[in-house]
Amino acid sequence: MKVLIASTPATGHLNPLLAVARGLIDEGHEVTFLTGSVLRSRVEAIGAGFRTLPAGADIDVRNIDELIPELKTLEPGLQWLRVAIGGFFVDTLPAQFAGVEQALRDFEPDVVVGDDMFFGVLPMLLGPRANRPAVVLCGTSILHCPRDDGAPIFLGLPPATTRADRDKYAVIAEEFDNVVNAPLTRRTNEFLAEMGCPPLSAALYESVVALADAYLQLSVPSFEFPRKLPPTVHFVGRPPIIANQAPVPPWAADLDGKRKVVLVTQGTVANGDFSLLVAPTLAALADEPDLLVVVTTGGRPVDAIPGPIPSNARVSTYLPFEWILKKTDVFVTNGGYGSVNQAMSFGIPIVSAGLTEDKADVNARIAWSGVGINLATNQPDPQVLREAVRTVLEKPGYRTRAASMADEFAKRDTPSLIVRIINEAVTGKKAPARRKAAAA
Repeated sequence: MKVLIASTPATGHLNPLLAVARGLIDEGHEVTFLTGSVLRSRVEAIGAGFRTLPAGADIDVRNIDELIPELKTLEPGLQWLRVAIGGFFVDTLPAQFAGVEQALRDFEPDVVVGDDMFFGVLPMLLGPRANRPAVVLCGTSILHCPRDDGAPIFLGLPPATTRADRDKYAVIAEEFDNVVNAPLTRRTNEFLAEMGCPPLSAALYESVVALADAYLQLSVPSFEFPRKLPPTVHFVGRPPIIANQAPVPPWAADLDGKRKVVLVTQGTVANGDFSLLVAPTLAALADEPDLLVVVTTGGRPVDAIPGPIPSNARVSTYLPFEWILKKTDVFVTNGGYGSVNQAMSFGIPIVSAGLTEDKADVNARIAWSGVGINLATNQPDPQVLREAVRTVLEKPGYRTRAASMADEFAKRDTPSLIVRIINEAVTGKKAPARRKAAAA
């Protein structure tokens, strides 16, 4: 089988697709990626072919403030969401689709596998099924499906429990539709019309979930708010971490079990300002002799961290997650979906603080599912951080809930599930539908 993997050029979108690709390659399938040029070496390192997105979509998310200057002056909120999604995901749609079209002609894949925000597949999904290969999308973020309680996504709203909650969410949803959904969908439909495609019948990011031949949610049901789901959705767990993508650090022997390990990261996108989470965590735990604080900067220089590095801290640009997660007792994060699912699959309780991108919604799920504490801020106070870390360390309920989540991940043979569902999409056989996310 020939597989074209179309990835938004951002590490958080690429990483899970690399793991998916590795499983397909191991099964003997031919895999080629279509993504940004800055990610070429990472793709080729797993043995996959590489194609560069056309110029209008070949962007470097690490320079997002330069790509979308408006974001520099906007606080997290509805306007920030509209501008970020529009500039990064919607305006790149025509160039993405041009790249897909060329790849279809040159590579002739049996299936296109993409991430949930690669909207360049929409013209294919809106056209006749007989004229295209199968399209399987991967949910690399929170599930983009309408909620039963009417709450909009991205805002970190927990499930409504009262009529008053639903009424409040209805007001919020109306504003969200006016400020975010309507402008983004209108802009997308303008692009689609230029391509001779019909308009979307639902919100942009909700449409791809229902239109895909199969939608692989890279998590487990207990980390998703309960709701009715379209038959395309399948919870497949966390793809295996690709080993040896980073070396073990020279200070590895310091993790000898004598101190509890607190792993801290701001990911690889929202890490332009380490004063938001990394620096406050280092300050919060600097005087805790029983703790060892491990920081990964997601590729940025270590000296970008403001202030002194405490004696009980160890810092590296990248870390092998398959190694460090086995030694971690608490995960402090701004809420990257992939790393949060990785931590849960190892049974690690979490302290989270982040409001941009999808992070408010990821962090709301951390609190709701019981695996950790959501500080619900972009820049937590060090004292509050210290208390939160101590709480998840000392109150067994968080670790018990995280362990239960790890058991749920362990019950899924993720590589086999992914290969089976992709094969069924290609052959036209339907995989068993999972219509409802389980309650936690």
